Amino acid sequence: MSYLKFDKNQLINLEQSLPKEMLRTNQAGAYHCTTLPGCNTRKQHGLLVIPIPEMGNKPHVLLSSLDETVIQHEAPFNLGLHRYQGGVYSPNGHKYIREFDCESVPRTTYRVGGVILTKEKILITHENRVLIRYTLVEAHSATTLQFRPFLAFRESNSLCLANDAINRNMEPCENGMATCLYDGFPTLYMQFSRKPEWVDDPHWYNGIEYVKDLERGVPYTEDLWVPGYFQIPIKKGESIIFSAGVSPAKPRQLSKLYEHEIALRTPRSSFYNCLKNAAKQFYLKDGDNMYVLSGYPWGVVLARNTFMAVPGLTLAIHHKADYEAIMKTALTALRHFCETGDASGRIGGIDLPDIPLWALWAIQQYAKSEGDDAARALYGKDVAELISYILENRHPNLKVDAITGLVSTDGTITPASWMNSMLDGRPVIPRTGMLVEFNALWYNALMFGSRLLGTEDAPEITKAEVARWQAEAEKIKGSFADTFLNGYGYLYDYVNGNYADPQVRPNMAVAIGLDYSPLDRRQRKGVLDVVTRELLTPKGLRTLSPKSYGYRPFYLGSPRDRELALHQGPARPWLMGFYADAYLRVFGMSGVSYIDRMLIGFEDEMSQGCIGSLSQLYDANPPFSGRGAISHATNVAQVLATIRTLKKLNV
Repeated sequence: MSYLKFDKNQLINLEQSLPKEMLRTNQAGAYHCTTLPGCNTRKQHGLLVIPIPEMGNKPHVLLSSLDETVIQHEAPFNLGLHRYQGGVYSPNGHKYIREFDCESVPRTTYRVGGVILTKEKILITHENRVLIRYTLVEAHSATTLQFRPFLAFRESNSLCLANDAINRNMEPCENGMATCLYDGFPTLYMQFSRKPEWVDDPHWYNGIEYVKDLERGVPYTEDLWVPGYFQIPIKKGESIIFSAGVSPAKPRQLSKLYEHEIALRTPRSSFYNCLKNAAKQFYLKDGDNMYVLSGYPWGVVLARNTFMAVPGLTLAIHHKADYEAIMKTALTALRHFCETGDASGRIGGIDLPDIPLWALWAIQQYAKSEGDDAARALYGKDVAELISYILENRHPNLKVDAITGLVSTDGTITPASWMNSMLDGRPVIPRTGMLVEFNALWYNALMFGSRLLGTEDAPEITKAEVARWQAEAEKIKGSFADTFLNGYGYLYDYVNGNYADPQVRPNMAVAIGLDYSPLDRRQRKGVLDVVTRELLTPKGLRTLSPKSYGYRPFYLGSPRDRELALHQGPARPWLMGFYADAYLRVFGMSGVSYIDRMLIGFEDEMSQGCIGSLSQLYDANPPFSGRGAISHATNVAQVLATIRTLKKLNV
């Protein structure tokens, strides 16, 4: 039985099935995303969404959907589903769905009278092409299939409105038709494994609504262009493959191509395998460079997310080569910024003050996985240069105090940390001065660097520096608790001059979850108790304690409401990784079963939201619903890292 399987009763009830989404990517920036019953509920949904280099590499929806119609005895049964103005759903094709499963590829089974039809979708790796295989499992009389393409040709965060500027031409190609609605867009080739009949029947389908955008308080209605339909007879036991791509396909090879791609897939047969598949969906290969997308469906390449996520997305699933490829690209960009101050390029936020700290942490995870010798050989020079870069105060917004050794930053105008929500041009949470996780990461980096490079076979250029690093670490250890630890047993979130922010936030979990913590075991246990009591949920750690002023547990409402709530309560799964490490360091093997039980909350999410993945954030109060981006890299990464840690301890 499939791990991800949904029956008729779950699918025909739109209240239950529309919140469940599925995502497929091709590791080249293209994706396919929709709901389980096939009704698009976000403007970012689409059957083929691709990045267009000439348009800033932003994702663009070319083919929004493909409506199938089963015809028997001249009676049509449309399997499509759209929501129109006023909340009207048509043509209600979901009532024919009997089953959906997603073990290897998304497969929907329809039953129309005596007809049983399966539909399986797959994206081609590193190619902007989606394939759909239709198989007529059962039929008692002659059957014909019609296929009606809904075209958008727009940026994924925009909407299409009926207009006269479109190019209505449909050009024949082998076993199909090709079209390009607007200048500057690539041509879309729609082809079949055998020759169909094309029928011109051009119409605008007006007033299609996206309910998720309606809920978010943003524009949510668009018009889609349908130029006509394909028609093709099909026999019992026969399969037909549809291809949509930006280059012509070879119809005779579609079946072979489909089978080849299926063989590459890891079956989603367990919690771990689901997350392993989700992890690989964030890989983005562009020529010789390899990146990490922050999430879907509106994620981009960000430096902080890259360094925070890359160990879990690669090393935790035994993809060492992918780690090295991604880090090569990211460290090249970071070195360029450190040397020139130039922050331009594909990786956003490379100039933020904590990026060198997270880069050092990411290298530390490689050393833990592959050994110090391997890490020293590949990244020893980077470790030495990044620590020196910070120590010498060369970063424009990260300064080391000569007396305490602690680092400080300015986040009053531009957010300095991952808590980066903005409103009216200002940070919602102006974390400024000495931030607790920055200083914990800095202490951890100095200790790691001393261990890695304080050996006889380390590069000679680092020998004179190691003693200085150790002295700086001792300085920080002596001042960290005095600066951040308060009389209530937890850590201030940030300290700016005489002001110590008393809000109970999860950044202290990072401070106690690192390999090298500036706190002793007793102090870490005290902090852990507060985090457990006030921040822990089944979906990660709250971003603010319910006892704190300004607590907003639900990420709902207008864009303004959601920006205010973003870091004022909603839980983040990625923080659970640091919490788990802290718990295991305090309680040892006796904590393994507890952390294992905590993962159950994430396994439950495999059949919710974006099936097989984890959302960006979760409401901080029951029922802890998923919100934001439907699949988020740092969350998947840290849960995978925790699973790997537990596996090692259980060996």
